Amino acid sequence: MQYRNDRNGTPLSILGYGCMRFTKKNGAIDIDKAETEIRTAIDRGVNYFDTAYIYPGSEAALGEILERNQLRDRINIATKLPQYLIGSRGAIDRYFGEQLTRLRTDHVDYYLMHMLTDIKAWENLVKNGIQDWIREQKEAGRIRQIGFSFHGNTEMFLKILNAYDWDFCQIQYNYMDEVSQAGREGLQAAAARGIPVIIMEPLRGGKLVDLLPAEAKQAIARDGKKRSPAALAFEWLWDQPEVTVVLSGMNSQAMVEENCRIADAAQPGMFTETDRALIERVKEAIRARLRVGCTGCGYCMPCPQGVDIPGAFYSYNEMYISKKAEARFEYARMVGIRKKPALPSQCIGCGACERKCPQHLSIIEELKKANRALLPLPYRTGISIARRFMLNK
Repeated sequence: MQYRNDRNGTPLSILGYGCMRFTKKNGAIDIDKAETEIRTAIDRGVNYFDTAYIYPGSEAALGEILERNQLRDRINIATKLPQYLIGSRGAIDRYFGEQLTRLRTDHVDYYLMHMLTDIKAWENLVKNGIQDWIREQKEAGRIRQIGFSFHGNTEMFLKILNAYDWDFCQIQYNYMDEVSQAGREGLQAAAARGIPVIIMEPLRGGKLVDLLPAEAKQAIARDGKKRSPAALAFEWLWDQPEVTVVLSGMNSQAMVEENCRIADAAQPGMFTETDRALIERVKEAIRARLRVGCTGCGYCMPCPQGVDIPGAFYSYNEMYISKKAEARFEYARMVGIRKKPALPSQCIGCGACERKCPQHLSIIEELKKANRALLPLPYRTGISIARRFMLNK
C-alpha cells in the first residue's frame, strides 16, 4: 500500500474505504460479509474509513466490526456532521454524541461538515457556534482533524476553502468531473494551501466501470497495459500528487483485492501521454452516450412520492450504453413490480429532490424523459398485469 501524509505528517493509505455501499441482506447491512472485507482491507494496509451520519446503518456496522476485532487503533475513522439538520449548538452536540455511540469510540480522527454546497451553509454553522465547538472538541481529543465534503461549483468551493483553517477536504473528482464540481482548479487550490484532499466518486458510483459504452471498453481492452476500467480511473487520480486519498465503496472481496493491488503500485507521475490520450477517447465515448449525469449517491432520496430516482436514471443511462430492451426489462423487474411502485410517473414536481441533489440535476424534467424512454406502452401494460397478478397471490 502507498501512503500520503496529512497536514500533521500522519500517513494515510491512498486507497480509502468508503462505507456507504456495504452489502445489504434482508434490508440491513450484512455485518459478517462487511467484516471479512474490512479485515482484508486493513490487512492490506488500508487505514482510512469514511462513513456518515446519514448512511443507513453504516456507522453502527463499522463500530461493531472494529470493536469485536479490536481494530480501532489500526485505522482512522472519518465521519460527517449532517450540517443541513443543524439549527442550534445543542443539535451539534446531540448528533456528534450519537455518532460516537454508533462508532463505539471516544474520538473521530477526521470529522467533516457534510455536503457543503455554498458558503451560506457554512455561515449557518458559524451562527450556531461551530467554530468554538470545533476548538473544544479538538482540545478534548474527541476530534483530531476537521474538514468538509463538497458538492457545488468551483467558485463556491474556493469561498468555503478560504472561510476557515481546514485540516482537509473531500471532493467529487474523476476524469469525467475534471472541470465540474470543485474540479482540478479546486484540487490544486487546496493543495497550494497545504490541505489534503480526499476523493469521493472516483468511478462516479461505478458508472466508469459498469456503464462504460462498448467503444470505451474496447479502447481500454486494446491498451497494452491491460488495465481494468477501474484501474485506469484510479491511476488517473493517483498520478496527481495533490490527491491524498481515493475512496472506494468496496463491497466484495474481489473488489478489495483488486483495488489494493492497484494502490500498491500507484505513484505520482505514472501516467504517460498515451495514457492521457486513452482517457480522452474514453471520455468522448461516454459523452456520446450518457443521458443524465446521476452518480447514484442517493442524496435525493427518499422521494415523498416513492419514486426510485437513482434507479430510474441508472436504467435510463443503461438503455443508451447497452441494449434498450434489456435495460427496460430489468427496470420493470426491479422497480415496476415492487409491492409499492417507485416509477417516475409518480413524480408530482415538488422539487424536494432537486434541492438535495449534489449534481444539481434537473431531476423533474429528467424523470419525465426517463419515464418516456423506459416505459413505453407495452412495458406499462406488462407491469400493470404483473402487479395485479402479484397482489392477488
